[in-house]
Amino acid sequence: MSRTVVACDLDRTLIYSARALHLEGPDRDAPRLVVSEVYENAPLSYMTRAAEDLLHELLGRAVLVPVTTRTQAQFARVQLPATPYAITTNGGVLLHGGTPDGAWSARVRGAVARGSAPIGEVLARVCENAPPWVDRVRTAEDLFAYAIVDRAALPAGWLADLSGWCAGRGWVVSLQGRKLYCVPSAVTKESAVAEVMERVGASGLVAAGDSLLDRGLLELADLPLRPRHGELEDAGYTRPGLRVTESAGVLAGEEILRAALEAATVPSGPQAAGAEASLAHSSAMRR
Repeated sequence: MSRTVVACDLDRTLIYSARALHLEGPDRDAPRLVVSEVYENAPLSYMTRAAEDLLHELLGRAVLVPVTTRTQAQFARVQLPATPYAITTNGGVLLHGGTPDGAWSARVRGAVARGSAPIGEVLARVCENAPPWVDRVRTAEDLFAYAIVDRAALPAGWLADLSGWCAGRGWVVSLQGRKLYCVPSAVTKESAVAEVMERVGASGLVAAGDSLLDRGLLELADLPLRPRHGELEDAGYTRPGLRVTESAGVLAGEEILRAALEAATVPSGPQAAGAEASLAHSSAMRR
């Protein structure tokens, strides 16, 4: 029997750092939180207790696929229920039963070699003249690069110039909070999700994300969801059928899971389309 796949980005979509919680009002009215990630023996990421309950309920009704730009090691810190599939490294790694799929990794790396400039060229461009606003440049499993940047110090036009330079060499640039990502165009979340959908014989896709690296995933979805924050919010991203949460921050994650759960209980076909119409409110309609 075919089932709905729910592909959900992690950081600032499903889980939230303390800085990203975006809580307002009196402290006594704050939602109850659970720790979703521990790093160096300290809590790092959270979701609401209600979101955790919704997540467990969703596992019984859909094929949940966590999808993240994190590396395998960074993803391993996140305390989520076990899922048959997970996608890390922005689609470069497909985990099945917790084990990387070697054939998938080889396919992705082959596509990168054919269509993108070597990662060394991109690292040299990002670090050219040792810009003071760029700090701690790293590579993610030799597939893409990321750096911590001082957003306030970024010169006007620098990000656009870097994006244009990278685009001409088969790379995509995304700025998420203080993290600047440079990713080969063949390393995408949506390609890995499409692979999972084919393997499980999925009847539909619900997808959620907040960054420009999630845009292709939302374009692929039957029901796309995004929070009212992040790169896509700043860019005013919309598409037919898009649902934008009422809340920003950690409460948006709760809204996303509730919408995904409702969509996953509806059969595919015309009835599902009607249910999606009742759930989906495009950002254009909201503004």
